[in-house]
Amino acid sequence: MKKHNFYAGPAILPQTVMQQASEAAKEFGGSGLSILEISHRSKEFAAVMEEIISSTKELLGLPEGYEALFLTGGASSQFYMTAMNLLPSDGNACYVDTGAWSTKALKEARAFGGVSVLASSKDKNYSYVPKDYTVPSDATYLHLTSNNTIFGTQLKEFPKTKAPIVCDMSSDIFSRPLDIKKFGVIYAGAQKNLGPAGVTLVIVRKDLLNKVDRVIPTMLDYNTHIKKESTFNTPPAFPIYVSMLTMRWLKENGGVAAMEKKNQEKAGILYNEIDSNPLFEGAAAKEDRSLMNVTFLLKEDKLQDKFLEACAAAGCVGIKGHRSVGGFRASIYNAMPKSSVQVLVDVMNDFGKKHG
Repeated sequence: MKKHNFYAGPAILPQTVMQQASEAAKEFGGSGLSILEISHRSKEFAAVMEEIISSTKELLGLPEGYEALFLTGGASSQFYMTAMNLLPSDGNACYVDTGAWSTKALKEARAFGGVSVLASSKDKNYSYVPKDYTVPSDATYLHLTSNNTIFGTQLKEFPKTKAPIVCDMSSDIFSRPLDIKKFGVIYAGAQKNLGPAGVTLVIVRKDLLNKVDRVIPTMLDYNTHIKKESTFNTPPAFPIYVSMLTMRWLKENGGVAAMEKKNQEKAGILYNEIDSNPLFEGAAAKEDRSLMNVTFLLKEDKLQDKFLEACAAAGCVGIKGHRSVGGFRASIYNAMPKSSVQVLVDVMNDFGKKHG
């Protein structure tokens, strides 16, 4: 039976990417070696790094003065690296608290300087995105989480502010066009919408660096990785290679603008079923609903196990919601085909007719 992968992460990858990656795991580029064992100093891997950096700049439209880095440690390491590199001890970083990951990020930032929480949606279990807040004129940066994987909310627009935006885009990077000039740092763990776990994309505006007086450990200094083009130490070659293949797939399929259109269509099909089916209701505020992570609830809790059984019978896996929200979550990242979303919708529709 075909499996329809709705897990939030590690998440679905394009099938063509999986096929190419499996071939490279056996032998890479006629080298006689696997991509898993090739030297990161070899000309073959140097070509991979050159392509993935070039593709990142092309797909996101990076202007002069920005660098794309491929690091380790996941987005969680960026919670403190961003503050360590950007926030002076007498500075003020502003955070908007929209869920578990922003909460962890602001906790780490407090170790390096002043932190202000401008707004929070904790009062309604993070089911919406705060909008009515003012960024102080002296803010060092504004930290946002663009898409909240657990709670199913997403920023539809980024605020206008003089302060550079530092943004965790782990679960919606490459899903829509961005005005990069608004951002000082963008970071994203690959395992949601780009590649396998093990590599983290970090985009840095270079003029924001070298403004703190603290000693930064070599491995945690963005300058280190800019100078060495992400190969200061042995990089995670395989996740980088798979992410490069995903970027090729993105370009072959129209880039981020085309992805946005497809993502809107997929999400529209699923949200329409949630809103029209008498058994289900959305967990997030309608105006803030995510195009990547669709969270929803059954109006009758006693039917939850039966619904999960129906999903499993149709090959839909990863549907159970996070414990913080309960209910269900369907992650429909770039690589998720519309046909798989339709399978889930059909299950929901049939379930509604049977139990509604």
